[in-house]
Amino acid sequence: MISKILIANRGEIALRVLRACKELGIATVAVHSTADANAMHVRLADESVCIGPPPSRDSYLNIHQIVAACEITGADAVHPGYGFLSENAKFADILDAHGITFIGPTAEHIRLMGDKITAKKTAVELGIPVVPGSDGEVLPENALEIAREIGFPVLIKATAGGGGRGMKVARTEAELEEAVSTARSEALAAFGNDAVYMEKYLGKPRHIEVQIVGDGAGNAIHLGERDCSLQRRHQKVWEEANSPALNVEQRMKIGEICASAMRKMKYRGAGTIEFLYENGEFYFIEMNTRLQVEHPITEAITNIDLVHEQIRVASGSGLSVTQDEITFSGHAIECRINAEDPRTFVPSPGTITHFHAPGGLGVRVDSGAYAGYKIPPYYDSLIGKLIVHGRTRTECMMRLRRVLDEFVVDGIKTTLPLFQDLVSNEDILNGDYDIHWLEKYLAAEKADG
Repeated sequence: MISKILIANRGEIALRVLRACKELGIATVAVHSTADANAMHVRLADESVCIGPPPSRDSYLNIHQIVAACEITGADAVHPGYGFLSENAKFADILDAHGITFIGPTAEHIRLMGDKITAKKTAVELGIPVVPGSDGEVLPENALEIAREIGFPVLIKATAGGGGRGMKVARTEAELEEAVSTARSEALAAFGNDAVYMEKYLGKPRHIEVQIVGDGAGNAIHLGERDCSLQRRHQKVWEEANSPALNVEQRMKIGEICASAMRKMKYRGAGTIEFLYENGEFYFIEMNTRLQVEHPITEAITNIDLVHEQIRVASGSGLSVTQDEITFSGHAIECRINAEDPRTFVPSPGTITHFHAPGGLGVRVDSGAYAGYKIPPYYDSLIGKLIVHGRTRTECMMRLRRVLDEFVVDGIKTTLPLFQDLVSNEDILNGDYDIHWLEKYLAAEKADG
C-alpha cells in the first residue's frame, strides 16, 4: 500500500489531492517553487520541499528535483495532478526506475494517447468513432490531396499539441497552404515538434467528454459525460454534467463504447475521452490520460471520489465500484474562476485583499486562494473552481445564480462577472450552445462597447 504521496503540482489541484490523501490516512509531501512558499497546499501538507525558482521549467517541470524530493522525504508515490508532468511518459518511466509509484496510467499508454495521430489510429482499432481525417502526418506537398478527400472546411492540428496551439482552419483551397504553414510553425514553437494532421472541420459541434477509470487489469467503468462546449480560444470556461444535449440512451451508449475500449487496452487510472458531437454523432478528438480540471462535476452527480479511485488503482486495490453500481443524480455545473479581466482576459496577478467563498447545499469551491494570498504571475491564471449541484438543471442554474452573487474576490480582477452574465443568458438557460457560442458572444459584447 502507498504510505506517502508527493504532490507534484500547485494551486487548487494540489490542495484537492492533499485532501483526498488525508481522508485515506496517507502522508503528504508538497513541493513548491519559491513563488509558492505561502501556498495553501504547502501550509497544510505534512512536509514540504522547495524545488526551485518560479519558472516552471526550473521547478514544477524539473524531474530531477522532484525525484530528489521523493528520496529525501521517503515518498513512495507521486500524484501529478493535471498539467505540468501529468502526461509526461519520461517522468513515469523515471519514477518506475526509482521504485516510486506514478499515480496515473502506464508510460506506454501516455505515449500512445499523447500523440494525436497514434491516438486516432488506436481509437479506430478500439471501436471508438472518429472524425474523418488524415491517416498520418500532413505535409505541404500532400495537404491539398488529403483536404480534397476529406472535403472543406478542414482543421489542421498539431500532433503533439493541445490548448488550441498549432490549430488552424482552412475553409477553402486558397487558405490551405497558409493554414498548414502557420500550424506547423506554431506547433514547432510550442511543442518542439512541427508535425500536424488534418480533420474535417465541423460547423456547430458540442464538446463532449466521457470520464473513465480502469484498474489496469482489464476492468474499466465510465462515469458519464461532461459538456465542455463553452470555450474561449479552445480553453474550457464552463462545464456541465450531464450534457443538456444528450439523452440517457446516448449517454450510456457512448459511455459503454469508451469503457469497453479501456478494458481492451487494460488502461490504468483515470482518463477522459473527448469528442465533438454534432447531429447525433460522436467524433473522437483526443484522450487525456490524467485527471481533468472539471472532474468535480462528475463527482457531484455520481458521488464517487475520482482521486480516491486513482490512489486505489495505483495501490493495486482495484476499483471501488462496478458499472452497475453507478447511478447518476441531478445536474452539476463548474465555472473556472480565473485571475483575469472579465472583458479583455488579460491576466491580473496581485494580492487578494478579501476572499469569501459561497456556501450552502450543493455548493463546492476548489481553491487555494485566501485573503492576503499573492497570486504569482508565473503560472496559469486559474484561482478556483465553483461547482454547483442541483436535482435538476433548472435548480442548478438558480443555485449558481445565487452563489455567484455571494462569491467575493477583491484586490484583483476575476472572471466572476462573466459568469454572472452567462447564467442569465437565454441560450445558456436553454442549453442551446456549441463550441463557437462563447467567442461569438464575447465578440458581440465587445462590439457593443
